[in-house]
Amino acid sequence: MTGSTSASGADTGVRETDAAAGDAGVREAAVATIQRELTAFARRARAAAARMHPELSLVSFTLLAHLEDSGGCRATDLATYYLLDKSTVSRQVAALERAGHVERRSDPADHRIQLLHLTAQGEQVLAQAADRRSQAFHARLSDWDPAELSRFAAYLTRYNDEAADPA
Repeated sequence: MTGSTSASGADTGVRETDAAAGDAGVREAAVATIQRELTAFARRARAAAARMHPELSLVSFTLLAHLEDSGGCRATDLATYYLLDKSTVSRQVAALERAGHVERRSDPADHRIQLLHLTAQGEQVLAQAADRRSQAFHARLSDWDPAELSRFAAYLTRYNDEAADPA
């Protein structure tokens, strides 16, 4: 790449190359920071979940929340959605059934299919856990102004939307 000379005599090609190298360095540092902070966030989320709702693991909470949002689904749907092995989901669902949080019902459209649904107890434990989580998030973010919260929410949504659709 040959640079052009500006009116001041400086080689703009060199400046562009330096700027690109600087941008690459800034990008690499930012990605490393994001990776480190997301790892710390995940560790803190698991620990906080254990404190806030010791009756539910973070995975159990997530599965119950999905069942509530979806109005019920198959175990294979959970495995597909969360990119988990079917046997992992099967063990989690079995534990939730034993705890009385989930029940299987026949699909009205195809009685051969079993759909997972929250029980009344599952709805109650999920609501209590969700309330505690909401209170914790509100407390953690209490000193953020609305613009910061909106930006953070938008960035998280974009990150998760793009992660959910691997290209």
